Amino acid sequence: MDTSAPPAGPGELKRHLGVFDAVVIGLGSMIGAGIFAALAPAAAAGGSGLLLGLALAAVVAYCNALSSARLAARYPRSGGTYVYGRERLGDFWGYLAGWGFVVGKTASCAAMALTVGSYVWPAQAHAVAVAAVVALTAVNYVGVQKAAWLTRAVVAVVLAVLAAVVTACLTGSTADTGRWTIGTGNGWHGVLQAAAFLFFAFAGYARIATLGEEVRDPARTIPRAISTALGITLVVYAVVALAVLAVLGPDQLARTTAPLADAVRAAGVPGLAPVVRVGAAVAAAGSLLALILGVSRTTLAMARDRHLPHALAAVHPRFQVPHRAELAVGAIVAVLAATTDVRGSIGFSSFGVLAYYAVANASAWTLTPAEGRPPRVVPVLGAAGCLVLAFALPGASVLWGSVVLALGAAAYGARRILHRG
Repeated sequence: MDTSAPPAGPGELKRHLGVFDAVVIGLGSMIGAGIFAALAPAAAAGGSGLLLGLALAAVVAYCNALSSARLAARYPRSGGTYVYGRERLGDFWGYLAGWGFVVGKTASCAAMALTVGSYVWPAQAHAVAVAAVVALTAVNYVGVQKAAWLTRAVVAVVLAVLAAVVTACLTGSTADTGRWTIGTGNGWHGVLQAAAFLFFAFAGYARIATLGEEVRDPARTIPRAISTALGITLVVYAVVALAVLAVLGPDQLARTTAPLADAVRAAGVPGLAPVVRVGAAVAAAGSLLALILGVSRTTLAMARDRHLPHALAAVHPRFQVPHRAELAVGAIVAVLAATTDVRGSIGFSSFGVLAYYAVANASAWTLTPAEGRPPRVVPVLGAAGCLVLAFALPGASVLWGSVVLALGAAAYGARRILHRG
């Protein structure tokens, strides 16, 4: 039996990816972003409630993933929740989800680029960040299969480095399991804020859904890939968090800017710190690669519907990628990487992405049993969790995130009025 993907029609993307590659793309995004970027701010917010925050983030992420998987199997097209919201709730809600995703994840791209720069050459972090954006945009431009192969290599390197960190921390003489004690010393608001920061680390499974038009047998592949990638990531996060806490404790973890490098030093293996730095740079680069991939696909879907300039909807005749969307996203991220810093990006990104998944859960609620509706509690818990975590973020993130969503809604309204005129 011929299991090859059917040829892509004019203006369509080719279905290259199977389960393994889809899982790897999700892992490359989640693990790259989370372990090296979110642990320290989450510890600062949650204190001894860090592990509790991780558990809450995982529950919300699981609900979002299950809702997204059921929707992606039903609507296997580029755009993710932009498509689901439009099909299930109406044009405005799809647009708002797409807007939140593109804006939030563009900020994530800049944060990951700057993370690469800060590990590779701290004195020239902005220049290295811009170079990383240019290089990885070029990789995406020449085809999603090449991006998937590179992401596979990145994930292998990162997992090897994390395994070395866990081994060094848990076998060292300074490890103390008493530091795993779970409390709420910073209050429940601190725990929720920690969960919101850590949610940023889980959000990579969206890359799989936004690639719906490039996945073979999407009804089977997408749900399996999302659940597998999320499960692997949760196990990795939990093990690494326990290992780092065992040698640093929540207070010292909150004060560090390079938690995994500091953890191996505290464990008595300082020679491993340079390896961790390389692993962090590779992880952030892998995350950036997958992020640009996902943002450009949502941009493609919104441009097809003329919510963004229609010229961005072009698909390259040779490489079968949305090349104009990729170049536009790469250019904007390069400007942000040259002019912003990494700290505020996580909170801002989390707010936009939590809004995106709130729409995904509301869309999943409208599915019928025949359409593969998840258990009712899943979209309810997912939507409520998204809203609670979004408004638990620092005030500046909530303010600017709300302003940007409001500006997007105003632009939508203005466009509708002009078209009626």
